[in-house]
Amino acid sequence: MIKVYPAESRFTANHGWLKSSHSFSFAEYHDPNNMNFGPLRVLNDDFVAAGNGFGSHPHRDMEIVSIVLKGQLKHEDSTGGSEILRPGEIQRMTAGTGVVHSEFNPSNTEEVNFLQLWFLPEKRGLTPSYEQKAYDQNALKNQLLPIVSNHFKSESVASIHQDLTLYLSDLDAGNSLTFNQEANRKIFLFMIEGDVTLNEKTQLKKRDSVRITDLTELKIAGNSNAKLMLIDLP
Repeated sequence: MIKVYPAESRFTANHGWLKSSHSFSFAEYHDPNNMNFGPLRVLNDDFVAAGNGFGSHPHRDMEIVSIVLKGQLKHEDSTGGSEILRPGEIQRMTAGTGVVHSEFNPSNTEEVNFLQLWFLPEKRGLTPSYEQKAYDQNALKNQLLPIVSNHFKSESVASIHQDLTLYLSDLDAGNSLTFNQEANRKIFLFMIEGDVTLNEKTQLKKRDSVRITDLTELKIAGNSNAKLMLIDLP
């Protein structure tokens, strides 16, 4: 089954310095029927104005992944992690038993747009940790590139404490991808840019998402140049 969630169905909050669209219940947006999809608990599409950000705040028992789409994001946390995240890099933080972190746009002129995802961990009480990995953006061209996984191990793939793999792809118009899924698993797909057709019938455009169950083959055809995120979930 393919269930489409149009971009405009997301809850959007505008705080002036922050504009955020929530794909799942978060902060003041609460829908008991939209709490998670498998272990995927949060997907926020955030735009933070220059010189602004989130002050120090705590997390626990969550795997937090950040992907910058435009601009830069400075991260600091109580594990000692301090990095600036840019397009072509991925950040994973294990909150575990408890961590305090902050996220800030260090630019004086440019807005930052980033996706932040929270995943329920495979078990509670993990030791907090942090890592940032760079991946080859050219390697996204017309293929699904794993950038976060507990299955794929490489210098460009961030590890995660959950049975999942997060892929990114830069799909040219007229090209297609096929993702073969194991039985009894889920697929979450989020359109970053452009538009595609799934299995020759389901149309998706910028910022739409789909939650897929009971499907073992997914064909993604580019109607225009498109950027997308696909997550293989238990």
